[in-house]
Amino acid sequence: MTRIAIFSTKLYDREYFDAANESHSFKLKYFEASLSLETAQLADGFETVCVFVNDDLNSGVIERLSEQGVQTIALRCAGFNNVDLEAAKQHGLRVVRVPAYSPHAVAEHAVALLLSLNRHLHRAYNRVRDGNFSLNGLVGFDMAGKTVGIVGTGKIGATFARIMAGFGCELLGFDKYENDDCKMLGLRYVELSELLVRSEIISLHCPLTEETYHLIDEQAIEVMKQGAVILNTGRGAVLDTKAVIAGLKQGKIGALGIDVYEEEAGLFFEDRSEKVLADDVLARLLTFPNVLITGHQGFLTHEALTAIAETTLANVAAIQTGECENEVDR
Repeated sequence: MTRIAIFSTKLYDREYFDAANESHSFKLKYFEASLSLETAQLADGFETVCVFVNDDLNSGVIERLSEQGVQTIALRCAGFNNVDLEAAKQHGLRVVRVPAYSPHAVAEHAVALLLSLNRHLHRAYNRVRDGNFSLNGLVGFDMAGKTVGIVGTGKIGATFARIMAGFGCELLGFDKYENDDCKMLGLRYVELSELLVRSEIISLHCPLTEETYHLIDEQAIEVMKQGAVILNTGRGAVLDTKAVIAGLKQGKIGALGIDVYEEEAGLFFEDRSEKVLADDVLARLLTFPNVLITGHQGFLTHEALTAIAETTLANVAAIQTGECENEVDR
């Protein structure tokens, strides 16, 4: 019986993986701890480790896992920037992922951030609870007719595009690979520079690679429209957070909605309400009234959690029988 060590687990992970495992009967062991060099020994005796976005699979961790007999790294997410793929190849560990679970979940969360920021719902909610029914400072704008720039038009970006098309927005896209479904919506592919110059709303749905690291930096912000809204539900490090703070202070960025943060490891997914926030950059972001931050919950829907658990365990089963279509190309 295959044994799987599942790291960085919460109650919802256990619920959905237990349900998905009824079709497989793997032996699952849940660990609340994230995977790191300090916790890698917990995987001793397991053939597979199952990890999430903030688990650390650097070369040292992978070497330790290999020494302990681990054969497969099963990512329960789409991104794999936290895995040293070269080290995995060197030590003979196979890496599988969940390339698509529910594009609707993340795309709809991006829209929720946008609408909340535009109509100042987060501020209005707190005002009304305090008995303040003043509308001063709560003016938004019509979505219809606005230009929306979508960076990354894969499954999630395309779903976001469909929703924005429904609002009557003009769509611009930037991606190495053009999506015909997006073109059918009227989206026009342009260079990133044109997208930044023309868009009132910019939504990031690209993976984190060497090319996309700090894609939105000081130079990118400088050419944006005054008051542009930026959304990031992809990977935190696509944004240069310090440059974004400067843009917010100058009024260049009109609003920021993020579900990811480049230094989120060790912060997100945990209750730290009784601790001092030591991250000065995140603390500064939280002071802006036109910034809305959620703790990487874009994936958190019933449909997405079901798909994540079922696909992850199906990947493990496929690896055992030979090839897996969701194996990360090494």
